[in-house]
Amino acid sequence: MELLKGKVALITGAGGGIGRGVARRMAREGAAVVIAEIDRESGARVAREVEELGGRALFVHTDVLRKESVLAAVEAAVAHFGGLDILVNNAFVPTPNVLLEDKTDEMLEQTLTSTVKACWWAMRAALPHMRARGGGKVVNFYSIDVDIGAWLHADYNTAKAGIVGLTRSAAAEWGRFNITVNAIAPTAMGATFHKLAAENPGFAERSAAMRPLGRCGDPEEDIGPVVVFLASDMSRYVTGESFHVDGGLHLPGYNSRPAHVPVRDY
Repeated sequence: MELLKGKVALITGAGGGIGRGVARRMAREGAAVVIAEIDRESGARVAREVEELGGRALFVHTDVLRKESVLAAVEAAVAHFGGLDILVNNAFVPTPNVLLEDKTDEMLEQTLTSTVKACWWAMRAALPHMRARGGGKVVNFYSIDVDIGAWLHADYNTAKAGIVGLTRSAAAEWGRFNITVNAIAPTAMGATFHKLAAENPGFAERSAAMRPLGRCGDPEEDIGPVVVFLASDMSRYVTGESFHVDGGLHLPGYNSRPAHVPVRDY
């Protein structure tokens, strides 16, 4: 199938993990893919992978902490491929996993900048180009951590909740331009998953058992198709929605309290 034939997609953080899986899947569906990634080696590697699949790709070195870098990625996509139809905001810059009372203003600022601000910058930069094409698709990434109030992720939870608000606001206002804006909360076997699995024996098996479907997601085969759906004409009447793509993990949720933190401390 070629659900995205003739479309141009920009994906932030596409040099690995879920972003890489999404890029590969979109390329398989016919999209020209812009790999907006800060790691030059991994970004270039994914671009080569896309070309080996028979697709068209462009790697653009992108730092989502810098507005000018985000804007330059959008302009590079348009200059190279002639336009922009799809924007996938996936990238973020993590901070140390510490308790809320130990999070610093600098950590909060970094997380807000790499998520909410970067998404804001990219969406606004993409807007005129999408309007020139008669419409467009935006897919933003939020997280199950927002729903469960995941421990040690206070800044991340705050930022990802902001992404949901931005998604709904843009969906409400930009529908008049034939632009749909949706969000997904994915969990899959990306870079963080593989790191945790290597460091914690049995982690992968426990993670799979927590999900009603009984398995962990694959970035390309499980997350990618949902992004393709939201980026294609199949979702032309869907906007302002937030989707869990996690094998049902959001149903039971999970306990994220660190073992060393007491239930009561008063």
